Amino acid sequence: MFESILLTGGTGKTGSRIAAQLATRNVRTRIASRHPQPGQTFFDWFDPSTFASALENIESVYLLAPLGVADCLKIMQAFIDQALNAGVQRMVFLSSSLVPEGAPVFGQVHQYLHHHAPSWVVLRPSWFMQNFSEQQHRETIRQYGSIFSATGSGKVPFIDAGDIAAVAAESLTNQAFPSGDTVLTGPDLLGYSDVATILTDIVGYPIRHQPLTEEELVRNFEKGGIAKEFAVLLASLDRAIANGAEARLTTEVQRITGRPPISFQTFAQNARSAWRRS
Repeated sequence: MFESILLTGGTGKTGSRIAAQLATRNVRTRIASRHPQPGQTFFDWFDPSTFASALENIESVYLLAPLGVADCLKIMQAFIDQALNAGVQRMVFLSSSLVPEGAPVFGQVHQYLHHHAPSWVVLRPSWFMQNFSEQQHRETIRQYGSIFSATGSGKVPFIDAGDIAAVAAESLTNQAFPSGDTVLTGPDLLGYSDVATILTDIVGYPIRHQPLTEEELVRNFEKGGIAKEFAVLLASLDRAIANGAEARLTTEVQRITGRPPISFQTFAQNARSAWRRS
């Protein structure tokens, strides 16, 4: 059992949920963030002076890549190397189901861990259900009754962040958890139009999927403040979904946690206040 765990991005969607699960296991956990609350640790990928205090007496690290960065390894490698030199034994990295080892962005970090970390786990979840309740789709649903994407009729096995956190907590604490990567999915394949139908039934006002071209989606991302290079990358993931890249299910959540993953219907019922209009 690892007893001293560092959570980078510890206040985010997965990090906060991992922290809650580790608390139930009475595991000593250090929550690191660029905006720490009392009792938490300041950490910034772009400020190496924050690395040493974050890593003191740490045995295992959860790695959340810096937001909006196309070359993650360039930013993350110095910290990873410092962690390894400090004696960190296990690293658990949050990647993506669409990004295999060695591919751009997350895949290069995946490959580096494989070649350098004594014990490593790369979690490759599908798209988060919380994207609809906590991130980009929430406001367009509330304001316009629309979900915008370039996914066409492509299907996605949306996964609840709590299920990702449950797998992460197990991989961070169980020394017998084998090194490698695992693709995590929810229980159902849904198109964005299917999601819109489910949400319409739950929130009580009409919601529709508004298809965009890849170029239109890039422009939307840029209007939201995302750099062009990263906007193009994100839009290309929607194209991959449209071409069927996400149309598969795995049983990894059930195998690792002992329970089935949460359905989108259950998630949406629990999160319905997120879409309440004033």
